[in-house]
Amino acid sequence: MKSVSFTEFRKNASELFSKVEQGETLVVLRHGRPIAEVSPVKSSHTPAWKQAALRLTTRGAGLSEAILGERFDEDLF
Repeated sequence: MKSVSFTEFRKNASELFSKVEQGETLVVLRHGRPIAEVSPVKSSHTPAWKQAALRLTTRGAGLSEAILGERFDEDLF
């Protein structure tokens, strides 16, 4: 566990967050007293934007084919 001053944390936040991503825990000090602990997230939850997309499937004709068929039947072309 590494201790850093608030000023150092503010100046080098990007670099320090990279160390947190690698598993290190930081204690932020203000006037020599600990005010915060920055640690890696312990959850193995994958964010929604990184998860595989939902795939919708149907039997028979595809949705676009069905829509085009209805448009053709209704003479919308």
